[in-house]
Amino acid sequence: MPDPLEPPLDDRSPDQPDTGRIVPPESVPPISAEDLVDGDHPSQDREERRYPSTIGGAFYLLVLAVTVAGLAVASLSDWRIGIRIVGGALIFAAAVRTVPGPRDAGMLAVRHKALDVAVLVALGAALIFLTTSIPDQPGL
Repeated sequence: MPDPLEPPLDDRSPDQPDTGRIVPPESVPPISAEDLVDGDHPSQDREERRYPSTIGGAFYLLVLAVTVAGLAVASLSDWRIGIRIVGGALIFAAAVRTVPGPRDAGMLAVRHKALDVAVLVALGAALIFLTTSIPDQPGL
């Protein structure tokens, strides 16, 4: 709990003792994480960001809707078909992630483009592979 008699950090003079609090240097400009996506640097000249990023957001919502539909099919009907739908949605998300740049990818952009695509393809392919390789259980 801070000392009520201690002045706030902004009102402190340089000769007052340090209390162990970390004060950010004022010479460092704040940088948004969006400025650093895919290696971009904030000092580079580029076009102004459009809000909201409807292209990536629309595809993200489409992938989310197909995934929810696949989970509904898996829980209400044949689980293999439902999980294949989910795997297909992830592979579709990987394909969509390869097309737009970092500004238009929306919520599909989490890491670097190559890593995003690799993870989505690996997960989608693993789900599809598992649905075809797991044998039917007798009596179910």
